[in-house]
Amino acid sequence: MKKVFFVISIFTLSSHLLAAQQSSIFPKGELNKPVHNSGNVWLHELAVPDSILNLSLAHATFAPAAKLDWHYHPAGQYLLITEGVGYYQERGKPVQVVNKGDVIKCMPGIEHWHGSTPGSSFAYIGVTPTQKGKTVWLQPLTEDEYNKIPQPVTSNKNIEQEIITLSKQKWQWMADKNADTLAHLFHDKSMFVHMGGSWGKERELEVIKSGVIHYKKAEVYSVTVNSIGNMAILLNDIDLVAVVGGNEVINPFMVTEVYIKENGKWKMGSLTFSKLARAVKLK
Repeated sequence: MKKVFFVISIFTLSSHLLAAQQSSIFPKGELNKPVHNSGNVWLHELAVPDSILNLSLAHATFAPAAKLDWHYHPAGQYLLITEGVGYYQERGKPVQVVNKGDVIKCMPGIEHWHGSTPGSSFAYIGVTPTQKGKTVWLQPLTEDEYNKIPQPVTSNKNIEQEIITLSKQKWQWMADKNADTLAHLFHDKSMFVHMGGSWGKERELEVIKSGVIHYKKAEVYSVTVNSIGNMAILLNDIDLVAVVGGNEVINPFMVTEVYIKENGKWKMGSLTFSKLARAVKLK
């Protein structure tokens, strides 16, 4: 039976389950205060040193374009990249592009910095011996220095993965009501389709901050991405459970997200929800 699409209007979709389905097995942790980093960085301590193992284990998650200041570890560190695309640079050496699955060895006392690229979130597990002391923080990497880094060359397959990762991260930002980060993601001319019609960026951010709708559960059945030049279109086939005005409703949707790349960064140009004629599949 053919799927028939009805464009409907709902406020905004933010689902904790959707983010959990596609995110790391580790909790995201607490949002760091911007003391030794710029941009949003979340940290979850996995293990602290004790009398038997003098090691610190932590899972760090970076929003796109987030980075740590220059620093070094007296006893060194391993970085096990678990998500996305990032940068790693040692003092006096070229910037390295690192990807999910890479292992970086930070030698003792070597000054370096690391962070995400403008177009991708980034996460790793840091394994840090602590017998010689804690991390020593130095000066920040300037925005001018960061912006001069050549953007990684990406294939269509890598672009698709970037957009899937960014979309996943976006749902978490919406669930967290992280309007500041979403303000950077949304294009100034972006449009959003909702129950009362279509509107732009500022109203969308206000709707997200207000939290008047609770999107309780989303089941994702498929994700596809098509890239056309500097534009990418993502489709999510989902069932959505939402609490609106105290009433729980379940609807099947095709969610369409359009992204545009400007100055090396992906921006969301539109977000649209289309209702499907099929019955919901949620158990």
